[in-house]
Amino acid sequence: MSFLKKLGLKKKNNGTSTGLKSTASSKQYIDSYSPVDGKLIGSVSVTSKKEYENVMKKAQEAFKTWRTKPAPLRGEIVRQYGQELRANKDALGRLVSYEMGKSLQEGFGEVQEMIDICDFAVGLSRQLYGLTMPSERPGHRMSEQWHPLGVVGIISAFNFPVAVWSWNSMIAMICGDVCVWKASEKTPLCSVACQNILQKVLKANNVPEGVSCVINGDYKVGEYMTTDHRIPLVSATGSTRMGKIVGATVAGRMGKSLLELGGNNAIIVTPSADPAIVLPGAVFGAVGTCGQRCTSTRRLIVHESVYDATKKTLKKAYKQLRIGDPLNQKNHVGPLIDKDAVEAYSNALVQAKKQGAKILVKGEVLTGRGYGSGCYVKPAIVEASNEMQVVQTETFAPILYIMKYKTLEEAIAIQNNVPQGLSSAIMTDSVREAEAFLSAAGSDCGIANVNIGTSGAEIGGAFGGEKETGGGRESGSDSWKAYMRRQTNTVNYTTSLPLAQGIKFDL
Repeated sequence: MSFLKKLGLKKKNNGTSTGLKSTASSKQYIDSYSPVDGKLIGSVSVTSKKEYENVMKKAQEAFKTWRTKPAPLRGEIVRQYGQELRANKDALGRLVSYEMGKSLQEGFGEVQEMIDICDFAVGLSRQLYGLTMPSERPGHRMSEQWHPLGVVGIISAFNFPVAVWSWNSMIAMICGDVCVWKASEKTPLCSVACQNILQKVLKANNVPEGVSCVINGDYKVGEYMTTDHRIPLVSATGSTRMGKIVGATVAGRMGKSLLELGGNNAIIVTPSADPAIVLPGAVFGAVGTCGQRCTSTRRLIVHESVYDATKKTLKKAYKQLRIGDPLNQKNHVGPLIDKDAVEAYSNALVQAKKQGAKILVKGEVLTGRGYGSGCYVKPAIVEASNEMQVVQTETFAPILYIMKYKTLEEAIAIQNNVPQGLSSAIMTDSVREAEAFLSAAGSDCGIANVNIGTSGAEIGGAFGGEKETGGGRESGSDSWKAYMRRQTNTVNYTTSLPLAQGIKFDL
């Protein structure tokens, strides 16, 4: 495939890189099979402990000089990377689609998200503002400033194999940090491709090795970072189970963690909701990326007066879904990431039946021509109660649970009554309903939308959620502060030394 060659990918690829030089010598490899057709795309070497130590040495060396480079000049490096991404958007988008299984349009969209965060970071590099504040002591000036943390560890998930890394790394880089990226073992080639593109920019600008590093492997390689006192911040994206382990481990060594974990996202459909907005919002939210987004719509909470009509419309729409090769832009739904995900999908449907749910649109594992990888499934709609254990648990698959409500207060209570708190939405033409949903007594999620689905977010807003979603924030707004340390400064420019709070200490 030509896009693999353009991205510098080979049959066997070094999975350990310290920015400019690939140093991997491990004899262990991760084989990356495409969920699209089950074929082997390529292999990536596993990072050994010795190789990890070399990465950390290079990263620490790079930090000493990178932190002293003026932030706008760091932004210039990021700007150039954004230009390289534009030149490689087609190839990298195709790799994302082929290795992960999302539709080609979503693959292109993910690379565009990388470009967008580069643009955002470039502007931000001139806006790392501190504050000045009045001192109670005459002749004193108080202010605060922000300094880089050091080495930032990034653990990313398979469902967004390039975008989430860029959210973290581009912001961290303009802040003066250096990054070590542990990519998902399910999509390792994407990390190598991103590093290959970045190498061109680093080399052209004589940037020290270690500003951006890549390591690969399973959870054991991730543990190198979570237990490493040299890494003050670990940003981890993945399951709630994984996040609890990472959070506890990093906190145990007094480090900081930025966690973006599971979601159990709902759309509330009110009587005044426009069906023309409800349908695409709910369907794309539920089946986009084959239900493998942390913001995927898992629950549809519909007012009793429009419940039957909404069910009928949804069932009709699901019959029109085209499932198949995601690189064929005529298809709506691609495969799940692997057969473990298929098993989780099947088990969830079995449990739903056992717990009393009603299957409205039957799900099944697809076989036959075009489905040879064994990872293609049919999106399902299940009529259920929010209290069911299967509904309370996030399943990374295209299963939509639908339920009804009588009052808006009841709908909001249903929406909030899950362990996760990432994304939420309400479909309504009522200003009162919309404002109630957005109020302190409304949605308890980190993201709350009106007449927009739960899935998808722009890079300008802080991304993340509450409760078991982890509480972290990435990407836009003032999320940059997570990658820096705050320092309060007081300068006395007089010839005396008055103490704060009027304390007297005469000698």
